[in-house]
Parts: sequence; structure tokens; C-alpha cells
Amino acid sequence: MVINAEIKINAPLRVVWQTFSRMEDWDDWNTACRSCCIIAGDETLPVGTCFSFVIRPLVFPMKVQPKIVKCDPAREVVWEGGKMGIYASHTWQFREEDGNVRLLSVERFTGPMVWVGYLLRVPKRLHRLTLEFLQTLKTAAEACR
Repeated sequence: MVINAEIKINAPLRVVWQTFSRMEDWDDWNTACRSCCIIAGDETLPVGTCFSFVIRPLVFPMKVQPKIVKCDPAREVVWEGGKMGIYASHTWQFREEDGNVRLLSVERFTGPMVWVGYLLRVPKRLHRLTLEFLQTLKTAAEACR
């Protein structure tokens, strides 16, 4: 299962990256992922940083704890993790275009329980959460211009 989304943010790359990378501040603007906190690592998001957040793809909230496996600040971040028989990899790519930012989100899900996700329409719900994340990031970064 793959979920792709992209958004154009009318703010400088420095501002978009600063808003995105300060995970401890996500609760101030992010309605898709709640209660985010860094478990190990710091706000520079070095490889190996572990963090947690809560999403609600179904009725009940789900706490996830991914680990950053790649970070090229203001260019690309990849985090990975697994839960309940599903392994996820989420890639964020930041591209500056004429003083604005195009942000691409690609989530890949594998594992023996992915088929259950299809039955419960999880891909559609996760896509909605990704769009919500991107829109709230856009709003927050553009407010800081």
C-alpha cells in the first residue's frame, strides 16, 4: 500500500523546515498527529531519533513510535516503524521553487496485516490524515512568513 500527497507552501524553505522539524511544537498547529514528543534524539532530527505521536486512522487513537533512518535537513526525512503486523516507511521531500516549497509525502506500508487495512478502508483514512497534516503545516509555515 502506498499513499502519496503533495502540497505547495508559500513560505521560504527555512521556515517550512523549521516548522516541520520542531516536533515538540506539532501540537500547536498539527491536527493530524497529536501528542508528538521526541523520545531519543533532538530537534535536529539526526538518524536514530525516535519519537512518538498519536493518529486516529479509525475510531480509536493509535500511538506510533517511528525512528528516523535518513535526514538531509530541509531536503529529505525518512522515518520507519511498525505496529500490529504492518511496517511503514514515510518519506518527506522538500523542494524549493521560486521562494516557495513543494513538499512531497510518500508512505509505504507492507506486512501480513496490510490486507486488513484495505478491508477497513485505512488507505483512504490515512490519505485524509496526510492531507490534513500537509494543510496544517502549510497554514503554520505561511503564518510565520
